[in-house]
Amino acid sequence: MPTDLDAYFARIGYTGPRDATLATLNGIVAAHAQTIPFENLDVLLGRPISLDPDAVFKKLIHDRRGGYCFEQNGLLLRVFEALGFRATSLSGRVRWQRPRDVTPARTHLFIRAEINGVSWLADVGVGGPSLTSAIRLVEDLPQTTPHDTRRLIREGARLFHQVRFATGGWSDVCEFTLEDMPQIDRELANWFTSAHPQSHFKNRLIAARAAPAGVRLTLMNHEFTTRAPDGTATVHPITSPEALLAILAEHFGLRFPTGTRFGPPGSPWPS
Repeated sequence: MPTDLDAYFARIGYTGPRDATLATLNGIVAAHAQTIPFENLDVLLGRPISLDPDAVFKKLIHDRRGGYCFEQNGLLLRVFEALGFRATSLSGRVRWQRPRDVTPARTHLFIRAEINGVSWLADVGVGGPSLTSAIRLVEDLPQTTPHDTRRLIREGARLFHQVRFATGGWSDVCEFTLEDMPQIDRELANWFTSAHPQSHFKNRLIAARAAPAGVRLTLMNHEFTTRAPDGTATVHPITSPEALLAILAEHFGLRFPTGTRFGPPGSPWPS
């Protein structure tokens, strides 16, 4: 069925223009990244992750949940297409907080959009370092976004998307080669991400969201972190399942019944 743009925009609180311009694209990316959280809670609850467009729309929009890249960027890609953008999928490998000598699986989906002959990248599905505006597909150019600075560098055939916060050096976010990600590849990568024992989503509880004024919110296992625009991180230990549910509700808009526990024995918050 066609994407219900009115429901989507109501969910993210976007009231701006709907023409296929850079201002529209950036406004949507910013609103989406600050409203719909990145999260893997259904994986820990043992629920299958469906990439059916109607199922994704129901989960993220009507049920007011979040998701990971195949859900988040899959939805955003359909929104861009409905608005008339020339948008396509790209595939990549997430390198966030991974050393260069480790080769992660190609399990990341993000978006390329063409506007007036210029290529832009959008990615609201990579967790803590998700973009809050689009960046140009151009190498060796630091680009300021509402929350941090980005750049793309080339090493041989590979492009690396990197982030630099107010303090510190450049860190890898993902690598890619401009190869697209057709639906069959998304389905295969989604299975690995949600079901394979080696997927880190099987043994980590993750939620992340950008917040206004350059703030980022991240929940990882037993810690809730607020990162200020200057890079200062305030870490709050989570000491009980009840405290976890309260933080998920207050800071990420994710509400679960009292007594909900995430994951099998050995996971961060076992049932």
